Amino acid sequence: MRRILLGAIASLPLLGLTPGMALAAEDPILLGEINSYTRLPAFTEPYKKGWQLAVEQVNAEGGIDGRMLEVISRDDTGDPATAIRIAEEMVTKDGVTLLFGTFLSNIGLAVADFAKQKQVLFLASEPLTDALVWSKGNKYTYRLRPSTHMQAAMLAEQAAKLDAVKWATVAPNYAYGQDAVKAFKAELTRLRPDVEFVEEQWPPVFKIDAGSTVRALEAAKPDAIYNVTFGGDLPKFVREGSLRFLFEDRPVVSLLTGEPEYLLPLGDETPEGWIVTGYPPAAIETEEHVAFAKAYMDKFGEEPRTGSIVGYNSILAIAAALRKAGSTETEALLEAMEGLQVESSPTGPFMFRAADHQSTMGAYVGKTALVDGKPTMVDWVYADGADYLPSEEEAAKLRPAE
Repeated sequence: MRRILLGAIASLPLLGLTPGMALAAEDPILLGEINSYTRLPAFTEPYKKGWQLAVEQVNAEGGIDGRMLEVISRDDTGDPATAIRIAEEMVTKDGVTLLFGTFLSNIGLAVADFAKQKQVLFLASEPLTDALVWSKGNKYTYRLRPSTHMQAAMLAEQAAKLDAVKWATVAPNYAYGQDAVKAFKAELTRLRPDVEFVEEQWPPVFKIDAGSTVRALEAAKPDAIYNVTFGGDLPKFVREGSLRFLFEDRPVVSLLTGEPEYLLPLGDETPEGWIVTGYPPAAIETEEHVAFAKAYMDKFGEEPRTGSIVGYNSILAIAAALRKAGSTETEALLEAMEGLQVESSPTGPFMFRAADHQSTMGAYVGKTALVDGKPTMVDWVYADGADYLPSEEEAAKLRPAE
């Protein structure tokens, strides 16, 4: 009997059933995640909690065909060169299946170029610059969050309803800020050909001189202001503008300001009635969001933030791609990503367009307010990202030839 058993085991390679293959089926699927944790903790820490929760849930349900997801996460410190070095280590030494994450647009673009050179899938979770999927788009890069163009178009739709004709803009002087102003001007001018832009302010990112910026905006005497500052620059701008009455009887349309990461730190200095994109976690009552918010609060003891949604949806998208591909090979994953549908998420269903690799995940548009002393969004609606994108035919023309 012993000889028979040993003979049967020895015959396994002939059947294509090696012990190594059986073991491989149980190995985890390694995902490489890169983000600016020390540089931008207000957004990236909730984002990390979001993807951790999603990984835990996917694995609790059996993983991907029995294989667990495992994330190798590293901090790029807000430096593109560091991000590239980390990506190289993850791909060549750790053997990750794909890369995801990044926050700042310049880092997202750098990792996207790395992904193209190394032929590895990169899901850009957060960078907003339009170049990522249009002028510098490539075969290996997809983007999750609603882009600069999409969110600017959502705000332009609301701005067009105002009486304002003369507009001023303030935005950080790098890819994201430049794209945000360009898109807003184009969309608002399309909807309201009578508007004009009388002043532009371009402070360096996270180094705003709020006093001089506000004085320049004040001197231009605009009817309304379009603001793109965020992070530590935003409260400085709000405080200085309020002291100088810049916002009195003057509408402000502000990108991202309704996100809890940026809104909550304003505290009782929160301006009333700014038109913003953001996220009102306590007010969303869809079944999917309620389940997500409860699981998040049970695990972390706090309300989810915008970053939480982005991290969570990143893993949902990756899991959907892996299931659809039935493989961890890059070419199979790229084929799966084209037109990939994520049917159920806290923000509703979304898909990744084949033409430009942009997801149709939307954003919430509303107004800032203090409710019971807490900064929040009111009068909000969910704007479906698909409604604020050019057609796939038009978008394909914006990309370089592959």
